[in-house]
Amino acid sequence: MAPPIAIVTGGSSGIGAAFVAHLVSLGWNVVVADIHQPKHALSGTLYIHTDVSSWEQQADMFKQAYDWGGQRLDFCALNAGIDDRDDIFNTLSHDLHKPPKKPNTDTFAVNITGTYYGVKLAAHYMTLPGDPGTGKSKPGGKIIITGSGAGLFPSSSTPQYTTSKHALIGLVRALGKSDAALAAHVRINTLCPAIVDTGEGMPVGLLEKLLPGQITPMSTVLRGFDTLADLAGAGAEDWVERGPAGETLEAKVNDLIWHYSPERPKGGKGKSSSGESGAQATSAATAATTTTDPYKDGFHQGAARGEHTHFWYE
Repeated sequence: MAPPIAIVTGGSSGIGAAFVAHLVSLGWNVVVADIHQPKHALSGTLYIHTDVSSWEQQADMFKQAYDWGGQRLDFCALNAGIDDRDDIFNTLSHDLHKPPKKPNTDTFAVNITGTYYGVKLAAHYMTLPGDPGTGKSKPGGKIIITGSGAGLFPSSSTPQYTTSKHALIGLVRALGKSDAALAAHVRINTLCPAIVDTGEGMPVGLLEKLLPGQITPMSTVLRGFDTLADLAGAGAEDWVERGPAGETLEAKVNDLIWHYSPERPKGGKGKSSSGESGAQATSAATAATTTTDPYKDGFHQGAARGEHTHFWYE
C-alpha cells in the first residue's frame, strides 16, 4: 500500500520541521511548503516554495502535492505563521500633523487568510475520489491548524499575533463540528503550543527570564499532533471517520489540555452554572487566569522590540 500523504506549511523550521521529521518516522510522505528551504532534506519529502498568503502559490502547491502523492492527500498541518508587523500605542505621534501611516497587516494575511486558503484547498483535494490504487480507502482527511497559547490567553505585546491565533480557534470551532465537514469526513482541529524552545528565533536572554517548568518540550507538541490525528493509524479503513473534530488542544509543558467551546448562557440572564452572574463569573475567571497565566507580557518583550518570536511561540 502506498504511504499516506501529508502537507506541512511552515515546515522548514521550528515546530513545522520537527513535525515533518515525526511524520516521516511514521512512514508518511510529506510535502514541505515554506518560503525557505529546509536545512536538511529528508527522504520521503518534497519541498515546494510557498508563500501561504498567496492563493495562487498555495493552489499550485496543493496541486503539485496531490499529483506527487499519486492523487491522494490524507493530512494537512497548517502551521505557517509570523509574529507582529505593526504596533498601535507604542507608535503614537501625539501630533495633529503626523497622522498614522497605513499599518502592516501581513500577520493577518499569513496567519488568518493563508490558513483559510489552506483549509479550503485541503478540503478540496482530500475529498476527491482519487485513484483506488493508492490504497486510500475513502475520501476525506484530517487538518490540524497550529494555534498558540496566545490564542487562549491575551498577550498585549503581540496584539496582531494574538488576534490571529484567536481567529484560528474560532475558525476551527465554526467549521470542525459542522454537518458539512463531518459528512465530507474532514476532521479539523487546532493545537495550541505554549512556549516552545525550538532553538530558532528565541530572543536573547528570554530563557533566563522564564521560571523552571515553563518551557514546553517538543515531545509534548508532537504528542498533541498524535492525539488529534492518530497519525500512526492512518492505514485504518475508518481513520477519516474517527477522532476529535472542532476541538482545541493546548500543549503546555508536559500536559495536553482540552479547551472546549463555551456553552451559551441559558435563561437569558447570563447566569453561570454556579449561580453567579455573567459579570461575576467573568471576574472570577479573569482573576484565576491572571495569577496563573504563563503568557504575561514579560515573556514577550522581544516581540515588542520587533524581534521575530514566532518560531518559538507558535
